[in-house]
Amino acid sequence: MSLELLVPIDNEPLLGISLLPKQVLGKNIKLHTESAGIPELKGLDIAIIGISEYRNSFFANTQYDINAFRKEFYALYPGNWSLNVADLGDLPQGSTVKDTYFAVKEIGFHLKQMNIVPIFIGGSHDLIFPLYQVFQDFNQLVNMVSVDRSFDFSQEDELISGRSYMSRIIMDKPNLLYNYTNLGYQNYYCATEEKDLMNKLYFEGIRLGEVLDNVSNTEPIFRDADIVGMDMKCLSWQATADPLKGQPNGIDSRNVCALTRYAGISDRVSFLGIHELPSTPMMDQLLAQMVWYFIEGFSLRYDEYPVAVNQGFIKYSIPLSNQTIVFYKSEKSQRWWLELTNDSHLDNKIKKATLLACTEKDYESATHDIVPERWYNAVRRMH
Repeated sequence: MSLELLVPIDNEPLLGISLLPKQVLGKNIKLHTESAGIPELKGLDIAIIGISEYRNSFFANTQYDINAFRKEFYALYPGNWSLNVADLGDLPQGSTVKDTYFAVKEIGFHLKQMNIVPIFIGGSHDLIFPLYQVFQDFNQLVNMVSVDRSFDFSQEDELISGRSYMSRIIMDKPNLLYNYTNLGYQNYYCATEEKDLMNKLYFEGIRLGEVLDNVSNTEPIFRDADIVGMDMKCLSWQATADPLKGQPNGIDSRNVCALTRYAGISDRVSFLGIHELPSTPMMDQLLAQMVWYFIEGFSLRYDEYPVAVNQGFIKYSIPLSNQTIVFYKSEKSQRWWLELTNDSHLDNKIKKATLLACTEKDYESATHDIVPERWYNAVRRMH
């Protein structure tokens, strides 16, 4: 089992725990230490795993020190949670990158079987690929969300790196990728061919400006996600406090924490990966707070997936000029979904309906005969 490859947490952050108050996270989560071994997995909700695979990373020459994150994270105070969290230590890089992929996939598969949500920290963004393969083993359709400045497609189908792992995913068989959404892309980092491919596959790209204008509009996107990958090259230099390790434009520290919280709240997210980490003291603190916010969000999950609209939901049928769209509002969470059907298409032999997470603004737009673009893309993907 690949879990046996995980190495214990380094002594340096562990020694610091002894000087901290008893209420801090470092003294209230389970830890993989050399003396105690891997903690009991049964009953765990969230597992933190460091990854040392940097061969495809943008920051390959300056590997991130995950123990610097641990020092900051262990010193934080927990929220009002009743969750079991463990730090399972670090996965060392394999003899080859493919060996690391295999280990990540095995660990992901085992934890998903146990309904434990892992947070993979470090390494390159292409480590999302083996997590996608976990869903292939479960024969389950996948929705992926990538917080990234670029789309990560490439014309070189066999080259798997931080710039091309998405090409491998869409070429891999069986193809179970239902939707891919990029949050925070910046136009000048994306080739025209990549944008054309996104449109051809009816995938969704939300530009940086749209994310920053109203970050709460991203919540439904996370609600429909199975895998969330965050490439920290998306950060502005203010978030890293180092102009050499950040970008002139990017997501700021407050908004990236909001995005991570939305990922935690999602009843559907099974994997979170935070990759391409610049080595700065500010990044250590920000990463600790991002993980804190994910756990905070996880503690607030509504247990509304899969959605059962036959109880606890209010149904709204909105007649438009050429069709009727059905919306549902949860009485528990006050969140919205809209119904997708493909029974209006003549070439369809299997009539089916599914739900797409949306905002109240989408409902209000429909009352003015405006259909959300997400609805169009989702309907096209059903065929």
